Amino acid sequence: MSIVVTKCSPVIVGPSELGTSTGNIHLSSFDKAMDVGPVSLLLVFDKPIDDPVETIRRALSRALVHYYPISGRLAAGADGGDKVISCTGEGQGVLFVGASASCGIDDMPGLLSELVVHYPDELCRQADPLMLMQVTEFSCGGFVVGVTWSHVLTDAAGMGQFLQAVGEMARGFSLPSVVPVRSDELVMAARPQGMAAADFLSAETTNDQNMAMLDFTIPYSLISCVKSEVSLALGKRCTTFEAAVAILWQCRARAVASDGDGPATLVFANNLRGLVGAAEGYYGNCSVDESAQATSAQVASGDTKDVVKLIKSVKHKAQDQINKGGGEVDRAPLKLGYNTLFLSSWRNLGLEQADFGGGRPARVMGLVPFCVLCPPWNVKDNGVNVMGSIVKKNHVNAFLHELAALALSSARLV
Repeated sequence: MSIVVTKCSPVIVGPSELGTSTGNIHLSSFDKAMDVGPVSLLLVFDKPIDDPVETIRRALSRALVHYYPISGRLAAGADGGDKVISCTGEGQGVLFVGASASCGIDDMPGLLSELVVHYPDELCRQADPLMLMQVTEFSCGGFVVGVTWSHVLTDAAGMGQFLQAVGEMARGFSLPSVVPVRSDELVMAARPQGMAAADFLSAETTNDQNMAMLDFTIPYSLISCVKSEVSLALGKRCTTFEAAVAILWQCRARAVASDGDGPATLVFANNLRGLVGAAEGYYGNCSVDESAQATSAQVASGDTKDVVKLIKSVKHKAQDQINKGGGEVDRAPLKLGYNTLFLSSWRNLGLEQADFGGGRPARVMGLVPFCVLCPPWNVKDNGVNVMGSIVKKNHVNAFLHELAALALSSARLV
């Protein structure tokens, strides 16, 4: 029997209180650099709550009173200048869809694209809501909250904070536990020198249909082995992020087996809230995309600790890239395409802490055209869960073989 996802007609959910603040929200340099399209995620809940669609719809409306810019729309600034988030309070809000699935939550993997609302042509235009939400109830009582948003609105850390607030409203809080801040002076003054939207818009990207969407786990035993090796060799602490990214980059370079002298580029998101001094509760964008460059041979044939060292060196340059005095920093253009691994980490950003009344999500999943390190599973936390596009379909077996070989060699060392 075929599985059917039945969707109700979309509605616009605005703030629940009249007189919510209005006006224009000016975009920071971080926001402008991220104006490259929508991002989608799924929060998977295996424990039921009473009427999840209506409960979350009401909670969303209450949360938007405090996070009113999320109800706004992109608009041209004065005299056609830089874009702003225009908050008029007139018919604005989040596009919301209630849905039901004729299966249990264990049958969800084949339905992922049906569990979110998509922008037309996968592009958020000025008249479109900045955020789309779908709540799907499954026959087993579990439910999934699918969220799609324009990246100009916020990054994953900001979205994690907002979804926690929606959860608090669903659980009966009168106010969010964290006071939200959308405009912050230090963030507005910062001039990040990471990659900009134009770098991605001009990239020589691979046809999405040629890329495989993967969902796998890097075992903690392999992560721990890399961290220990780096600590002994470099005398420096190696983070889980650094170890996982080094493993992915190296396995990918070996699987693709391109020209040894050709470029192997890594692009990853770097959260700069601490470096900038962003206010507690700030939920706009405050991350930049950094790039690490090496030859394919250096990544594929080098020691994993040397790959970690390269990643560390890029991260440590972030402080210099926060140029509060203005002025642009010259950077050689990068040729981005299949030679590039695009990656972001959603771990430890609060996405896994959203609770709408039945506990935290069993899983957080990314539906994005790049690679995401997802928060740990509640019921299957045996490593770093990775989702997204990493290699072409014809390179999947080679990539998974390289990952298995690394994991096996690390197990022998334990």
